[in-house]
Amino acid sequence: MLDFDETLTEALEFTAGFTPEAFPRLVKHLDPVWVEEALEATGTATLRRRRLPADRTVWLVLAMALMRDWPITEVAEQLELALPGLDGSRTVARSALPQARSRLGADPMEWLFLRTADEWGHASADRDRWRGLALYAVDGTTLRVADSAENRAHFGDQFAGGEHGVSGYPLMRVVVLMAVRSHLLAAASFGPYSIDERRYAESLWESVPDRSLVLIDRNYLQANVLVPIMTKGSERHWITRATARTTFRSIRRLGPGDELVEMEVSQEARRQDPSLPKYFDVRAIRYERKGYQPQLLLTSLVDEKRYPADELRTLYHERWEVELGFGEIKTDMLERLETIRSKSPSSVTQETWGVLIAYNLVRLEMERIADELRVPPTRISFLAALRFFVEQWRWAAMTKTPGAIPTRLTSMRDRVRRFVLPPRRPERVYPRAVKLKMSNYGRSRPSTGKAAK
Repeated sequence: MLDFDETLTEALEFTAGFTPEAFPRLVKHLDPVWVEEALEATGTATLRRRRLPADRTVWLVLAMALMRDWPITEVAEQLELALPGLDGSRTVARSALPQARSRLGADPMEWLFLRTADEWGHASADRDRWRGLALYAVDGTTLRVADSAENRAHFGDQFAGGEHGVSGYPLMRVVVLMAVRSHLLAAASFGPYSIDERRYAESLWESVPDRSLVLIDRNYLQANVLVPIMTKGSERHWITRATARTTFRSIRRLGPGDELVEMEVSQEARRQDPSLPKYFDVRAIRYERKGYQPQLLLTSLVDEKRYPADELRTLYHERWEVELGFGEIKTDMLERLETIRSKSPSSVTQETWGVLIAYNLVRLEMERIADELRVPPTRISFLAALRFFVEQWRWAAMTKTPGAIPTRLTSMRDRVRRFVLPPRRPERVYPRAVKLKMSNYGRSRPSTGKAAK
């Protein structure tokens, strides 16, 4: 059980040490040295004194990701991000904030994400291995971006079919490499909707470390993805689900519903990549859940004794964790708006990197809470944790009354208890379905422009 007195002591120490310019422990994981390195590496360090220098603009972008319902001017003022003026005031002109973001650009935020995600994501996956393998998942999703002419020209949109035209908002594809059992992101790539998500995933495969297993969607079932995972590095494995068109030749039976098979690489794939072999061996594992169609798993884990089939049948369903992670970002962080609010491609890119960093910061702190409560990180409510940290951030920025601390700590005790979700119930099975919120109003779509092909 968690020692709540110890938790309260930590909170008291934090609160007592707070200053208006300090950030709560949510961002203590983000080493300021990394921020400086990001600015130096991308050539965006502030060379002359400004009210809102580059390093503080980084924090502004992160705060925007967490405080979605606040205007950016209020975010800057409440957190006192601007340096004091001649009169001691920390207020800044509304026009100064987009100018500061424009000077910063997207490159430092990308550098910062790649640096932090590489460290946090892989360290997290290393904490909870399955049979010696770190577990990851790769998958993609889409996000809406603000409907400006620049964004629509750069990111593109989706053709809705027939008389419906194109989607109401421009769309962006996002693909991530996620540590399955903590939801921490280890790598990410995103860009225009018109580019296939498998193209974005190409830069992620090299981030998969040795002694690992990556759970992938059957959309990635192709030789130029699967073979390199197996052959580059040491003990890098994958598992996916077969499609209706998947063909192979059986080599030998390994157990009930379990066999070693040979897959042929198409001539076109070998023409594009001559390093691919003509054939490669994988393991085919069949299973059927009550009320569902039979399924077939394919995996590079061909040692049936070291990697039992029954465990693999169960393990593959952890791939759904990446979908839950997307839900946390889109439903909880972006408050179901799913819209990046910046109106230019550069600002959208900057904001998106900020959202991904902020997501990892919340998840990293949830991992710490899970350790204190002695439960898996997936037993911690993301929404409860997010709301709690944002509330603490706001309160710490606004309060000037030390007498409020005891009351605050008492409520914190109850909050920590409510972070824990009930254990997962594997017997609960629901068909996969898409549910749409109905409306009496027609959709507003762009009236000009050609439909995307």
